[in-house]
Amino acid sequence: MRIEILNTGSELLLGTTMNTHGGWFGRELFKLGLRVQRQTTVPDGDAIRDALAECVGRSDVVLVTGGLGPTSDDITREATAAVLGVELIEDEAAMRSLEAFFERRGSDMVEDNRKQAQVLVGADVIPNPNGTAPGIYVPPRLNGVANCAVFLLPGPPRELYPMFDTEVSPRLRALSGGEMAEEVLELKFSGIGESTIHHQVDEVLAAIPGLEIGYCARVSEVDVRLIGNPEAIVRGREIVLEAFGDKCFSEDGRSLEEVVVKRFSEKGLKLAIAESCTGGLIANRVTDVPGSSEVLTHGFVTYANEAKRDLLGVSWEDLQSVGAVSEPVARQMAEGALRVSGADVAVSVTGIAGPGGGSEEKPVGTVFIGLATKGSETQVLRELYVRDRATFKQTVSQTALDLVRRVAD
Repeated sequence: MRIEILNTGSELLLGTTMNTHGGWFGRELFKLGLRVQRQTTVPDGDAIRDALAECVGRSDVVLVTGGLGPTSDDITREATAAVLGVELIEDEAAMRSLEAFFERRGSDMVEDNRKQAQVLVGADVIPNPNGTAPGIYVPPRLNGVANCAVFLLPGPPRELYPMFDTEVSPRLRALSGGEMAEEVLELKFSGIGESTIHHQVDEVLAAIPGLEIGYCARVSEVDVRLIGNPEAIVRGREIVLEAFGDKCFSEDGRSLEEVVVKRFSEKGLKLAIAESCTGGLIANRVTDVPGSSEVLTHGFVTYANEAKRDLLGVSWEDLQSVGAVSEPVARQMAEGALRVSGADVAVSVTGIAGPGGGSEEKPVGTVFIGLATKGSETQVLRELYVRDRATFKQTVSQTALDLVRRVAD
């Protein structure tokens, strides 16, 4: 079934409001065995009518968000009526619901709100207990233009999402005739490029009947998405993990920091973090995860040399002779964090984020990452990540967390 999303609102295109509907709809529809074929975002005004005319001509279902409010720029109802050739009337039940909404809040309903009770003749009014704008469902039989069902839904997530769960989802199940839901497996990898995975396994995966393959590259992370029947997914998983299993950190959608917290918690391990060039980003990622208080003991942001010396016991002589961005300093930072915190594992990072500060020996992007664990020899990696400042920090944090993850494997 061809499903299209039409998001309306100038604020979405101006960037003042983040459009999160596309991703949310994609996940919810996939649970029903359905897929989004296209998503369009248009500003308020005549563009809504033009875009809707295109949508209904090529889709089986169109989900329209926004433009159901009481102001002059809320014209989604009017645009839909014009496109489908259906009259708008004031619905008594919708009007009573509006009046009750304002009465519960002890405020007066202004005249402009009456337009929110207007519906297309023959359409279903979808109640909205979380706001003033009811939704509208226009079945395919009312559409004289094309055999397409149209849902008009409020824009705010607090209104849209509950309405979809209770009112839209059941109607979509009926329209789809109970299509079989495919399964999806998302494998997350760190420390490997998208092209490397594609080059080695894509041809083999493509030969598996009923398997759809997708890739999504992020900063220092690649997601491999397998969609299909259970047998195809199992076979695809075996092929990918046989080639790159050591670099796979998640099969259930968890982020790298979530995996670290989960595994350390399960094994009763404690973690300390000593950061310089990342400025606390690694600790921030870890503490974003619920339950991290059971794992993280200390987070040191030792940006200045004096902080490295005073808090972690890094040799002042080494800081002066070989510099803060060096193997000895990364080693001492990790070992100092381990000693001071009493944790089981400590990771340290020190590097040159740029854009300035590099040299021929240590160009911008150079980073040393130390990993100290109780009863084991400290490891230090030297890497070169030539990135902008923000991407450099994210890449370093990803590499550091992946090192920590492997300790608990």
